[in-house]
Amino acid sequence: MSNGEGEGRPLVLVSNDDGPESPGLRALLEALNDGRVDVTFIVPEGPRSSSGMSLTFHKPLRAWEREISGVRGYVVSGSPADCVMLGRLRLLDRTPCAVASGINIGDNTGLQDIYASGTVAAALQAALLGIPSSAFSMMVERDGIMAGEREMLEGFAEASRYAAEATRWICEHGLPEGVHLLNVNFPLRIAEPATVELTRPVRRKYENNVVERMDPRGFPYYWVWGRRLGGYSEGTDAWAVYTRGAVSVTPLNIDLASPGSPGMDDLRARLESVGRAKD
Repeated sequence: MSNGEGEGRPLVLVSNDDGPESPGLRALLEALNDGRVDVTFIVPEGPRSSSGMSLTFHKPLRAWEREISGVRGYVVSGSPADCVMLGRLRLLDRTPCAVASGINIGDNTGLQDIYASGTVAAALQAALLGIPSSAFSMMVERDGIMAGEREMLEGFAEASRYAAEATRWICEHGLPEGVHLLNVNFPLRIAEPATVELTRPVRRKYENNVVERMDPRGFPYYWVWGRRLGGYSEGTDAWAVYTRGAVSVTPLNIDLASPGSPGMDDLRARLESVGRAKD
């Protein structure tokens, strides 16, 4: 697929986990499609929130061409991670300079959200494929109450200007050494002049709960949910968005290993003794 008309312009791939009808997707496509970069999208056919890094191995994937907000791209019958993999390895005719995922309906602050989020997973899959990437999400509530449609659309329009600028910066400069992707979260409304905080993920954002109920036939079923905590530590992403009303930019690294951690030598010796015991 040829994506864009500008000879020699860099290509940005947009994905998400909310599907093709998302107002955050449309706002981001419109903000990026200003002639400075070529833009395309590959998104799941429907909402895939909290799908994480799931990949589809047990059935074939389908892809359909579609146009959204004047941009041509694809809708795929898989997960956000599937979308990025198909784009990089099959559907696109060149490697994107950046992958921009979002703008998600709801913030993805905190490790509990980051590890579960399909929005972050699309950016993570891009990073694993060697493409600098960013995940963009926006809080859509005020005092625990969902924002109205008009306020939400205005919020996405504001946030998309910052998301597009961050994406162009990545195309121009790449990401700093040791940073593989950015997790960017916006408040519902961005104050002017905007405050941007460089943050770390808060570890716990929710108090998890599982509710058990009975269906009409007497069999149990379960709802998994979480009540959002408050009082987040200064310097964290949730603190920036919920307490400060700021834009949170969290640099992330895909290398999770920590082999030099204190105490690991003792475990290594213990495991090596198992092998010697067999002899």
